[in-house]
Amino acid sequence: MAWLGPIVFFELETTGLAVKSCHIVQLAASCENTIFNRYIPPRIPIERLATEVNGFTVRCGQLLLNGEPVSTMTLYYSLTTFIDYLGRFPSPVLLAAHNSRRFHRRVLMRVLEKCSLFEQFKKVVSGFVDTLPLSKNLHPKLKPLNRPDLVRHFLGRKYNAHNAVEKAEQLEELFNYWDPDNYDIREVTDWI
Repeated sequence: MAWLGPIVFFELETTGLAVKSCHIVQLAASCENTIFNRYIPPRIPIERLATEVNGFTVRCGQLLLNGEPVSTMTLYYSLTTFIDYLGRFPSPVLLAAHNSRRFHRRVLMRVLEKCSLFEQFKKVVSGFVDTLPLSKNLHPKLKPLNRPDLVRHFLGRKYNAHNAVEKAEQLEELFNYWDPDNYDIREVTDWI
C-alpha cells in the first residue's frame, strides 16, 4: 500500500557542509511534475569545496552558477514562497531528501527558526523522509548508496548531480520506482 499523502522531494545547495552555519544558495523541490526553485544570495563566502560540488560562486555581490548570473531572492522571501508552494498540496505533506537526517532537515529547520517561519511551516509539513536509510532498507546488498549511483543502477542513466532541481526530480523518480510501502516510509520519517 503506497503512502496516500503528498511527498515533496527537496534539495539544498549550500555554502558548505557545516550544518549550524552554512547558508542556502539554492532551494529546490519537485512533486508530481510541479517544480519549485529559488536562488538565494549568501551572506558568507562559499567554500571552495562547495563550489567544486555545486558550481556556485559570488562575484561583485552577484550569485553565479557555473559562471552565469542567476536571479536571486532573499532567504525570507524564498522560504515564504516555499511554504506557499507546499501549501498548494493537500496538507500536511512529507518532505523527502537524501541524507535528510544529517543535513537537509537540520539546515532547513535552522533557517526557518531564524526567520521566525517554523510555525507557518509546520502547518503544511508533518515530517521529513530520509531516502538514504530508505535505500539501505530496501536494497541492503547494494553499495554504494549515493544518489548518482542509485540513479544509474535503477533508472539506467546519469544526471547532473550539481543541479538542485534535477536532484529533487531524480529523487522523486527513484522513490516512485522503489514504491516503498507505508511501513518503509514510517521507518525513515522524522515527524515534526
